Amino acid sequence: MRWPKEVELKEVGPRDGLQNEPGWVNTEHKVAWINMLSNTGIKEIEYSSFVHPKWIPALKDAREVGRQIKRNPNVTYSALVPNQKGLEHALEAGIDRASVFMSATETHNLKNINKSIDETLPIMKQVIQDAKAANKKVTAYVSTVFDCPFEGKTDVNQVLKVAEALFEYGADDISLGDTIGSAVPNQIEEVLEVVNQYFANKDIIMHFHDTRGMAIANIVTSMNYGMTRFDTSIGGLGGCPYAPGAAGNVATNDVLYLMNGLGIETNIDEEKLLKAAFYIQNKLNKKLPSRSLMYELSQMSEGIDADVLEQKRRRKRDMMYDFLKYQYDIFKKMAQ
Repeated sequence: MRWPKEVELKEVGPRDGLQNEPGWVNTEHKVAWINMLSNTGIKEIEYSSFVHPKWIPALKDAREVGRQIKRNPNVTYSALVPNQKGLEHALEAGIDRASVFMSATETHNLKNINKSIDETLPIMKQVIQDAKAANKKVTAYVSTVFDCPFEGKTDVNQVLKVAEALFEYGADDISLGDTIGSAVPNQIEEVLEVVNQYFANKDIIMHFHDTRGMAIANIVTSMNYGMTRFDTSIGGLGGCPYAPGAAGNVATNDVLYLMNGLGIETNIDEEKLLKAAFYIQNKLNKKLPSRSLMYELSQMSEGIDADVLEQKRRRKRDMMYDFLKYQYDIFKKMAQ
């Protein structure tokens, strides 16, 4: 198996994680949490969304958060912007990178943006060009790349059409989303074989939700197709309000455990990340779905000695590697 030496995890919990939470997290707590994340070694944090508060009330304090967070010079701070007005507010609050978004399927795009794909593309073009004029980099999210909750399996040619337009408008990179968390490794292979040929010299990010527990397997598959950048959400927070049943993004904690076990560098401090996960879990007053987080909580409650706990972690990482290799080999055989 071909593992990269290093991968980059973009933390989207403060935006993609909180946007689907019914409870309100106070601005001061969001700021304190993002400040904790800024000191973990994570290179990019998507700190909020400048979508109208009517649609995403959980993030109505985006401007306040942007103004109050303590900026680490080694971290890129990005935010979701739906249109020119959202970009204007984001620039006022302070962003290093703008994130725009649309879907690869018509029905989801209509549900999510209230516009057809053809109506959305000119808006994306203007926002991207305005962001570039302000010397900001741009990430373009493409949702429902593999499956759509309304249309079924997505035609890869439609993905290519949308992605090509976004790159042509000036997007620096594109994040391909398994929005409903339904994709399995052979679907990842099918799409990335085409994407790698079509966009050989472009930057691609993978964005997996973990609805059916396939996200880790899909990340392993993606790495074998040269992908080294992944969107993740601390503790597995999140979901999509316009994709019924979709669970949160793959948990940053779980992906970090995988990378550490495989000897792949992330530059992320596991203990600091754990503290940040505990912090937001307490503020939300709910258990987060990350398997690694739940395991750490169980070990702490049992009062296990730190050295013994580290030995158990190493053994579990070795087991994880063997298990993933076994699962990947099975998926490869099934796809042949």
